[in-house]
Amino acid sequence: MRNAVILTLLGASAAGCAARTPPFSERVFASEAMIRAAEEVGAEEVPPADIHLCLAREQVERARRLSAEGVRDRARRMLLRAQADAELALALTREARAQALAREAVAEVGSIHQRLR
Repeated sequence: MRNAVILTLLGASAAGCAARTPPFSERVFASEAMIRAAEEVGAEEVPPADIHLCLAREQVERARRLSAEGVRDRARRMLLRAQADAELALALTREARAQALAREAVAEVGSIHQRLR
């Protein structure tokens, strides 16, 4: 019985080691990819999205400085914030575009409704 417990604990320990966090460079790449995605959909043209896009860029740079200073944990958290801000910029841009399309559709329906009267 004791051997089974030890084997279970060893297996759980090995699984924990296998589920490591990605390296810093992968996190930087992921954050920068999300920033590029937001830029490509036009986040700079949507004021609320542009604010979060600027924050994301600043946070990536700050994370690089923190990493160079050896403060890896803070750098990792800063990259998580950068990625979240870039994702928010992307979502806000998509929402603004969807609202613009909805307004156009409502205006077109109103125009058609007027012509039918």
